[in-house]
Amino acid sequence: MLIEKLNWRYATKKMDPARLVSEDKIDRILEAARLAPTSSGLQPFEIIVVKDKQTREKIQAIAWNQAQVTEASHLLVFAAWDNYTPERINGMFDLVNAERGFTNEGWENYRKMLLDTYPPRDPQVNFEHAARQAYIGFGLALTAAAFEGVDSTPMEGFDAAKLDEILKLRERGLRSVTILPLGYRAEDGDWLVNLKKVRRAREDFVSVVE
Repeated sequence: MLIEKLNWRYATKKMDPARLVSEDKIDRILEAARLAPTSSGLQPFEIIVVKDKQTREKIQAIAWNQAQVTEASHLLVFAAWDNYTPERINGMFDLVNAERGFTNEGWENYRKMLLDTYPPRDPQVNFEHAARQAYIGFGLALTAAAFEGVDSTPMEGFDAAKLDEILKLRERGLRSVTILPLGYRAEDGDWLVNLKKVRRAREDFVSVVE
């Protein structure tokens, strides 16, 4: 079932602006991204759901004028932490302790190791690490969308600095990483819709060490 859906999905080039994705489907796609595994469980990214028409028009203008940004039903922006700070690391460790109702020495030693390692590093190194975690959530959102029968278009083609400015992300300690329009394909206007999905052969893609 999942493989069928992944074969069905493609980077949709033309969305039908008249078709909206139901909020329950959007909620499940967001939940899949929220449940994504991340390094040390820090979840160092956030997702911004952009519904406002004028804001999406501004984003389209700095995203190579790609029409899916405004024609899609929903637009998700994945934004990573701009840095790892003691406050952010402690916040997640404290949350885990509170939710689980106990602490242990090994877990607290691990907290100290991260506090001694991450905050002293160059902020750009930390952002790039956080961005890689955001991509894990991004991949799960793409997969969940396909599972829900929702079309999507993964996009890196945008001016990240200008998107950060539009959404005031830097003020929140975030930097945009990638964006994901969600909606339904307009088959009559999409040149890619009926073309064969092409991937490298399995033997050229997977190797086994025995």
